Amino acid sequence: MREDALALYGFLTLDEKNLFEKLISVSGIGPKLAVTALSGLDAPDLIAAIRRGDLERLVRIPGVGKKTAERLILELKDKLPAIAGPEAASPEAAALSAVEQDVLSALLNLGCGRPAAEAAVRKAKSGGGSQDFDPLFRRALELVR
Repeated sequence: MREDALALYGFLTLDEKNLFEKLISVSGIGPKLAVTALSGLDAPDLIAAIRRGDLERLVRIPGVGKKTAERLILELKDKLPAIAGPEAASPEAAALSAVEQDVLSALLNLGCGRPAAEAAVRKAKSGGGSQDFDPLFRRALELVR
């Protein structure tokens, strides 16, 4: 709420709301940039990027430059809690390559449960064959069904 405007923000999860509040507490980050950051990365990925100090990933968010990303990491690294609930990434998911992460994301977007999707990706990659997205996705999709 400001003198000249009243703004209302809504969030899908409590984690997103809490992260939004943490983001706007950082100097130089207002509600608009915080919403943009949450739109650029989902809450678990944004928290992980901040906690790891992943400047490259943060700078990809529109409106976030190197200095802003460094400020985010400096001010929030120790203040952000671990993500709880079903959207928390498991240690197995962190060990996946970029292509495997994309396949996992595609399966999750199709409505597969995270444990089943992770197991399918692991089985698909151990099944041999090409490790490109399309063949790996098709093998994983067959395993999920």
